[in-house]
Amino acid sequence: MSASPPPLHVRAAFGAKEIEPELVDAGPLWRCGDVVLRAVTNPAEASWVAQTLGDLHVPDLRIGRPVRASDGRWVVGGWVAFRHVDGRPEPRYDEVVAASLRLHKATVDLPVPRFLSARVDVFAMADRAAAGTEDAPLDAALGGRLFDILAGSRKPLGAKPQVVHGDLFGNVLFAGDAAPGIIDFTAYHRPAEWAAAVVVVDALAWGGADDGILRRWSHLAEWPQALLHAVLFRLAVHALHPHSTEQSLRGLERAAHQVTEL
Repeated sequence: MSASPPPLHVRAAFGAKEIEPELVDAGPLWRCGDVVLRAVTNPAEASWVAQTLGDLHVPDLRIGRPVRASDGRWVVGGWVAFRHVDGRPEPRYDEVVAASLRLHKATVDLPVPRFLSARVDVFAMADRAAAGTEDAPLDAALGGRLFDILAGSRKPLGAKPQVVHGDLFGNVLFAGDAAPGIIDFTAYHRPAEWAAAVVVVDALAWGGADDGILRRWSHLAEWPQALLHAVLFRLAVHALHPHSTEQSLRGLERAAHQVTEL
C-alpha cells in the first residue's frame, strides 16, 4: 500500500495530470477521475495482470480495464492504472462465488505465468504449505497447531489446476443491480473449485456468512477437500503473516469447525 499519492509524472503518463488524486476508502487505490492508480511491488506480475484483464471477457462481470501509459507501458514508476469501476464490497457471498466460477471459466486456458514459481511471499509460502508441496515455519499459536491437525485429513485435489484469482473475498464490487465488478487479479495455479472454496472460508471466518453457504455449493467437484485445502491455506497465511493476532484467528477456527462438520 502506498501512503503517498501517485507523483505528477506517473499521473501524466496515464493521462491524469490535471486531476488531483483522491484516496479510495483507506487505500491502496488513488482515483483521478475515471482512472484509478495503484502502487505495485512486482512489475512483472502487475504487467501480467494488466495484460490479462485487458484481454479478458466474462459474461455478467464488469472488469476494470487497464490503462496503458502514453508510451505503451503498463507500469510506470511502480504504478499501474485501470478504469474506475463503480461499487463497493457487500456481503453478497453467493454472488461472489458465482462470479468466481464465471471468471474461472474464462481463465481456464491461460498459460501459467512464470512469476508464480518464483514467488516467495507469505501467500505463496502458505499456498504451497496448504497443498503439501513445501514446508513452512508456521507459528503454532497463530494457526500452525490447527493446520497440523487438519492436514492429516488432506488428500490431493484431483481437479485440474488452472490460473485462478485466489483473493476475491472483499474484492468484488457491487453497485445495485449491476453485474459484479473486479479490478485486480491475484493469481494462483489451483482448481477453480479451490478459489470458490477460499471465498466461502473467508466469508465464514470474517464476513458473517451463514453456514448454509457450505451446502449451497456442495455440487462442486471435490467440495469437502476443496474447502479443507482452502482452510489450510488461510491458516498457513495467518500463521506466517507478521500482523496476525490470536484474536483474528478466532474466525478461522470457527470456519474450520464448520468445514470439518460438513
